Amino acid sequence: MKTIKAKDLLAERYGKEGSESREKFREEAYSYYFGEIIRDRRKELNISQEQLAQAVGKKRPYISRIENGEDVKISNLLLVANALNLTIQLTAK
Repeated sequence: MKTIKAKDLLAERYGKEGSESREKFREEAYSYYFGEIIRDRRKELNISQEQLAQAVGKKRPYISRIENGEDVKISNLLLVANALNLTIQLTAK
């Protein structure tokens, strides 16, 4: 059985690091990840999508799109995170 490294698998499936296709994959992965965090926290607080949408001045379908990783703009992510008592931390590499 041959062992394959994660970085080699990513390069094979999504292109080399720094390539356009790899960056697109990375952005989609982050959007998905943030959506999962938002959904889990909303459910933990027993808040409906409609209630969260009202709290941030958006419509329910927009919250659904965020949770599905389809539309995560940083300004809106901050609004939603704040409404759910989440913090976002940026650190230097």
